[in-house]
Amino acid sequence: MTRRRITQRRLVIGFAVLALAAVAPAGAATTVRVRSPHATLSLSSTTLLTGQSVAASIVVQPRIAGRLVTLQRQGAGHWRNLAEAVTNARGRVVLHTTITAIGNYKLRASVAANAVAPLNISPTVVLDIEPNYGGSLLVPGQSGAKITALQQRLTQLGYWVGTPDGYFGDATEEAIFALQKVAGIPPNGEVGASTVAALEAGDLPAVRSTSGYKIEINLTKDLVIFVNNGVVEYVLNTSTGGGYTYVENGVSDVATTPSGMFSIISAVNGTVTDTLGTLWRPRFFYEGFAIHGDTYVPAIAVSHGCARVSNEAIDWIWAHNLAPIGTPVWVYGTTPGQ
Repeated sequence: MTRRRITQRRLVIGFAVLALAAVAPAGAATTVRVRSPHATLSLSSTTLLTGQSVAASIVVQPRIAGRLVTLQRQGAGHWRNLAEAVTNARGRVVLHTTITAIGNYKLRASVAANAVAPLNISPTVVLDIEPNYGGSLLVPGQSGAKITALQQRLTQLGYWVGTPDGYFGDATEEAIFALQKVAGIPPNGEVGASTVAALEAGDLPAVRSTSGYKIEINLTKDLVIFVNNGVVEYVLNTSTGGGYTYVENGVSDVATTPSGMFSIISAVNGTVTDTLGTLWRPRFFYEGFAIHGDTYVPAIAVSHGCARVSNEAIDWIWAHNLAPIGTPVWVYGTTPGQ
């Protein structure tokens, strides 16, 4: 078939189609096809420090003005709205938000449905929020966003500080003592360059148990460690037997904490007072030796033999039932002076 004949055939077909359209009933329904909408989300950065703002750019296709777009963050079982605005004439909107807690967050853009387009959800993007506590020496008594970030990082690692509140109090100092002991830093409770490095490295103590739930008391490091199937869950600063000689009821003895494999055998929900001092809410693991609360828990071993933790820490242990009767307690290491 020649090119001229092909062209003539196409023209005939085209006129036939037009003729059919011309004789269509006047009231016939007309279908308007809208391109399937979709949204894309991009971030100004996928890694930020706590307190820094991120810009989220969302483009909605087809590119039309007036589409309501909401930036959302995944929470515990639901999506939380962070910011919203409508698209410009190019189908674009930029939203800003700030996340103050460290962690990895999934963000997405939700485009509201309208008369011609259904609800549309963009693919998720992961935003990593890192702690912002460096750049200056942090010491007890300070407060602010950097202290909050410090507490969040300690909590993330398992060093107990209570609820992060932005104040560098006793619980935070105790947690820093514990971290510094683990990292081999002289424990002074202050956060300088070496302690920041330990935080960023995620330093945790080595443990001995590999299965089951146990409490380990490391006498060499002076730490109480809660371990589940070989994984460190929580770390507390403690002060164990100081290795010094003392006299009780006319009899000399050495302040040591016994080593061995024990278990929680009894507990007193209150104050126990004897000739050596006061024990707050003790949980005994061998004879009169206990993990108990005290108002003075330094970074060194000064106890007569018990494992002291702060009153706040022992209250937390009781509140969360972390040392029930029968819990294995492994005590190992070297007490100072032995």
